[in-house]
Amino acid sequence: MEKQNVTIYDVAHQAGVSMATVSRVVNGNPNVRPKTREKVMKVIKELNYHPNVIARGLASKRTRYIGVLLPDITNPYYSSLALGIDDIANMYEYNIILANADPEHDAAGVESLIMKQVDGIIFIGNSISQEARQKISAAGRPCVFTDLIDPEATMPTINIDVEDAYYQVTKDFLAKGKKRIALVGSDQGFKVSQSRQLQGYEKALTKGGHAVNEDLLIAAKSPSYDSGYALYETFSELEADAAIATDDTIAIGLLNALLDNGVKVPEEVEIMASDNSPIVHMSRPELSSIAPPIYDIGAVAMRALTKLMENETLDTDLKLPYQIIKGGTTS
Repeated sequence: MEKQNVTIYDVAHQAGVSMATVSRVVNGNPNVRPKTREKVMKVIKELNYHPNVIARGLASKRTRYIGVLLPDITNPYYSSLALGIDDIANMYEYNIILANADPEHDAAGVESLIMKQVDGIIFIGNSISQEARQKISAAGRPCVFTDLIDPEATMPTINIDVEDAYYQVTKDFLAKGKKRIALVGSDQGFKVSQSRQLQGYEKALTKGGHAVNEDLLIAAKSPSYDSGYALYETFSELEADAAIATDDTIAIGLLNALLDNGVKVPEEVEIMASDNSPIVHMSRPELSSIAPPIYDIGAVAMRALTKLMENETLDTDLKLPYQIIKGGTTS
């Protein structure tokens, strides 16, 4: 027989046991005699049998698949986060299915994961549409956020204290005499009142006796290098003397645009990135950055999801420690 056509019946027949016994062996049921288990495992190896995961899921009501929604797998921050998720998923014998969490397509991404019968969902991103939220709720799948704090406080979020991080960075800039500090984001989302980046930024300005200048809340077209580079004219017209970028690719794009136009960094303009992803160490000068434990956020999110799937109760906002790394773009 061809290996790819091997079924549980074939294994049972060659091992001289029932299909129920093979199923118990495959699913790790302890109620199988050691000699019988050894014999079945030997046949499984000889025949190169691979259990039908979907069929097992229907029987156990679990597929051992986890859905991960992320905005952009090519972004170094998200790929590092996904690695942490995948490592813990493997430890707990779960497989990962990726889907698009772009704000314009997140509902479709959620629906595709639910149709694949995932046991739980990790949602990576700083916003979620109401339609996507409703689909998750209706499907009854446990869900964990990273980056996004659930305003309804029903789903846990794993992240750093973003508000405090942006408060500290803004306060440090003010202490160095910076007068026009820009907050640069990848879309309009960081401008809304719920944005923790904005809350920390505004808090530092207010405590320092400064008014918030709406013009200095700069939205790039997308979280990309090109969008960051394209901000040069806007940035120079505003005469900003410092920038906090909510995305590392935007930060490095803005940095290079300034340097290419003869602006001295950090002497004339200082820049702080936000994720300390691998690319911040490739720039010259090396970008200063808020440094969340990216891998750990992914790992803790996956572990939290396993607890939710076991009906354990979790805090809705789990914060991990962060650092502020001084590179060559701040004095």
